[in-house]
Amino acid sequence: MPRFFADGVKDGVIKITGEDAGHIFRVLRGKPGDTLTVCDGRGTDYEARIKEAGASEIILEAVSQSPTQSEPKLSLTLYQALPKADKMELIIQKCVELGVYRVVPVNTERCVVKIEKNKEAKKLDRWRKISESAAKQSGRGLIPEIGSVMDFGAALKEAAQNGRAIIPYELERDRSLRDFLDGLSDEERAGHLAVFIGPEGGFTESEIVRATEQGVVPITLGKRILRTETAGMAVVANVMFYIS
Repeated sequence: MPRFFADGVKDGVIKITGEDAGHIFRVLRGKPGDTLTVCDGRGTDYEARIKEAGASEIILEAVSQSPTQSEPKLSLTLYQALPKADKMELIIQKCVELGVYRVVPVNTERCVVKIEKNKEAKKLDRWRKISESAAKQSGRGLIPEIGSVMDFGAALKEAAQNGRAIIPYELERDRSLRDFLDGLSDEERAGHLAVFIGPEGGFTESEIVRATEQGVVPITLGKRILRTETAGMAVVANVMFYIS
């Protein structure tokens, strides 16, 4: 059943506008009597029946509701160093499908890409649309947030305030991702976890020192060196498999 997001239900009525309304009307050929799944973005799914259909607005009535079953208990924020080309789009798409709660682009010392302030809004708009599309496709109960670009130091401080955090580092040899996850309490498994992923050139030694000073735990992802667009997906997938 097609799935869409809407702000909520008022008196049993749901309204969908904008591009989604046009997609339902023109592409899906939605008409009165057809049913859709609509999520309020806060963990509730509605089975809804179309009452009125138009290119700019679809009006539905809620038939039934149920808690969204697709959201993990753990809220995972991915602090992703800005990669080259359009790799960020792939990272967002796949990590949203895998269950990430939030993605924050980060400027680090070895980032080749620098987004100019006058172009950041356009980039963020593009990335947020990719997040929404991936959330719909994968049956998510919310649209993961794509945060504004942050400096590494600011990202470290934010992560330190919100819970546990890890940073994969190629020179770390002793502590694996599994070691870290084994050490989490039941409360932490249902809390918040931050993951820092470096750019193509990796993190500098000074950045790792700064991270550990903020309580971020260096881990190894194994004997192979992963590309920046692979590392985040690998961590998110393993965390979701292990925690879920």
